[in-house]
Amino acid sequence: MTRIILADDHTILREGIRALLVAESDFDVVGEAANGNQLLELLATTPADVVVLDITMPELDGFAALPLLLAQYPQVRVLVLSMLDHERYVAQALDLGALGYVLKNAAIAEIIHAIRTVVLGQPFLCTEIGLEVLRKLILTTDKHWTEEAEKGHSELSGRELEVLQLIAEGLTNAEIADKLFTSKRTIETHRQNIIEKTQVKNTAALIKFAVNNGLVK
Repeated sequence: MTRIILADDHTILREGIRALLVAESDFDVVGEAANGNQLLELLATTPADVVVLDITMPELDGFAALPLLLAQYPQVRVLVLSMLDHERYVAQALDLGALGYVLKNAAIAEIIHAIRTVVLGQPFLCTEIGLEVLRKLILTTDKHWTEEAEKGHSELSGRELEVLQLIAEGLTNAEIADKLFTSKRTIETHRQNIIEKTQVKNTAALIKFAVNNGLVK
């Protein structure tokens, strides 16, 4: 049986969650608290396996209560249940020792799954937070590669852009050298410099890069 304490300053929310959790045969809601001080006082007399903790509470909020709770009751698992969805708050809660973080608009099935996960000592992030973090990671990665690409082609000299155009037209190094009245070795050097600046792996990738970035006609 998983013993649960609910800590939230909204009575209606606590009562609603309690009603849903007690329907689970392996859950026992052993107490409720409206702030961090009440929670610590309750834990002194009421053993619990999981504390479902709100962040924004009066007197002693979740962030302040977390380290005090875990210092006194290190065996207790903490699942944050909050409306705060910014990754900064999520990171802060996890850094302070929370094992899971779920938004209040999550489905009850996800909250139940989160409790069962953290009681086993395993971390849990609700789906909405996980997807948002992933989305921002993808955007950051795309931005990084775009900036690197822009940096690469902005560093190309006029002669290198000219060589790149001829490469895209399918000319060999020797043909480009004849067309530009220079040596084949010079063209080979230009080609290598272009590849290094654009950070591509081969000629095919170079041509694709040039077309995608409007560097060739």
